[in-house]
Amino acid sequence: MSALGQLPGPAAGTTAGTPPAAVEPVRKGRSLTGYLLLAPGALWLLLFFVVPIVSLLAASLYDPNGSIEAGFKMTWSFHNYVDALADYARPFARSLWYSLLTTAFCLLLGYPLAYAIAFKAGRWKNIMLALVIAPFFTSFLIRTLSWKLLLSDNGFVVDFLKTVHILGSDGRLLATTAAVVTGLTYNFLPFMILPLYASLEKIDHRLIEAGGDLFAGPFTTFRTVTLPLSMPGVVAGTLLTFIPAAGDYINAQLLGTPKQRMIGNDIQRLFAAGAYPTAAALSVTLMAAIVVLVLFYVRRAGTEELV
Repeated sequence: MSALGQLPGPAAGTTAGTPPAAVEPVRKGRSLTGYLLLAPGALWLLLFFVVPIVSLLAASLYDPNGSIEAGFKMTWSFHNYVDALADYARPFARSLWYSLLTTAFCLLLGYPLAYAIAFKAGRWKNIMLALVIAPFFTSFLIRTLSWKLLLSDNGFVVDFLKTVHILGSDGRLLATTAAVVTGLTYNFLPFMILPLYASLEKIDHRLIEAGGDLFAGPFTTFRTVTLPLSMPGVVAGTLLTFIPAAGDYINAQLLGTPKQRMIGNDIQRLFAAGAYPTAAALSVTLMAAIVVLVLFYVRRAGTEELV
């Protein structure tokens, strides 16, 4: 018995009957497989994210006096950022303001709809979800052009508003801030509804019922149970709405006037005109501003699933 008690057991990290030398190739093979699985995604990000970002950063520091014909020289002109912000501060601020309004309207419209789909739709749930994503089967440009027809001065929407005296005889909707924000809200509303629905769908209904058992009213139960549990969807939806809305230029181009132009319109125009340094500086500034706002927002929201 004493001799048996002193027999050595299997080495740490090995199984009984398996020599340590045979385990090492298995570990190396597993680690190599992980790197091979990561390689396609890493290569994709390198070619289509890192390289364009580096190219954009370099272009923002080119000599602003260069041209497409003569070429651009790297002069490390950090003053491009100062000039760009000084010349385009108003459309930059307007873009952030429009995107904030769009996000707020999408949240106000999307949350009740997502709530209804998650809790009240019953057998109509799949049909309602299909209707939410149905606009994606149509081009973004076509959808925006449709709003241009709906809000035109001779359209039935303007005629109805004039009939009920909401608009004056010479009032209009097209080529106004309301038209641009309406178009942005419509185009990005599904990006708000789907994350909200996914978050609300995961809520255990017994928690909501427990609020009623504790004599909490519907509003109190929503405020203390449903809303906090759906915050990951709120944060995800607001980010998915705010970020693309801030850089959009189609809605302002088709539904607004130069008075409603956004920073995306100026960036597109500058790139088309060959003013690469200024356009790149504006693009980098917009990306940096969005990243700072997003990090601050997520940190303040404090949702563990996103942080």
